[in-house]
Amino acid sequence: MLIASVSDFRKDIKSYLDRVAKNFETLIINRGKENGIVIMSLDEYNSLMATNYELSSRKNEMRLDSAIEKLKSENSFEKQLIEDQDEIYFRG
Repeated sequence: MLIASVSDFRKDIKSYLDRVAKNFETLIINRGKENGIVIMSLDEYNSLMATNYELSSRKNEMRLDSAIEKLKSENSFEKQLIEDQDEIYFRG
């Protein structure tokens, strides 16, 4: 996470934006006591919005939690996908 004042950001805006975009860093620009602006890459923003959407319903949240627990307990399995005449089949 980067932190900059408004004047520092203004002096070197290109460098700050390049670091945010290339390194997936988040930039906080201080604007006074308990005031600030957050700048992040579009990819990072889209990822956060997708996560927010996935967790927006209790049903989705429970399904994701269950999948995480299965992976942690190694109680999962892997299936290979094969393609056949423009259709995808699961092979167990």
